[in-house]
Amino acid sequence: MTIEKVIHPMVKIQSKVTALVDSNILKSDDSLWKIAFLFGDEWSYWKQELLDFGFSLQDPVSELILVESWEE
Repeated sequence: MTIEKVIHPMVKIQSKVTALVDSNILKSDDSLWKIAFLFGDEWSYWKQELLDFGFSLQDPVSELILVESWEE
């Protein structure tokens, strides 16, 4: 029996945002709403996920990057 580890959806956005900061497309002090331009049609989903986890769209990107564990 193989046990597969399921990755939380927020890990996906966190990873993408981290890569964008590392490549200087975003700055860590940019507001989260700026990623709306980068996620296009997926933005409404990710926006709701961020809000559900207690983020404000004015929070800096660094706050998203700093999360160590995503619990429902």
